[in-house]
Amino acid sequence: MSEAKKLPRWPEVETPCIGYCSTALGDDMCRGCGRTATEVDGWIFLSDPEKAAVWDRIERAGVGFRWTDSGKR
Repeated sequence: MSEAKKLPRWPEVETPCIGYCSTALGDDMCRGCGRTATEVDGWIFLSDPEKAAVWDRIERAGVGFRWTDSGKR
């Protein structure tokens, strides 16, 4: 299990970001947390239910270093 996978989840923490954001480098999907570039950019504007839905989706998808050792499923 990756160290990042042991990190707290919603609602304990506000964001799934683990400080390894690849969307700033042009990726459509963040290799760190698994959110889309649109979700990363607009995160502060999402309601709590919308954030919870994103958390559920990215955890189910299991893509990104937050959820796996290699960042890929």
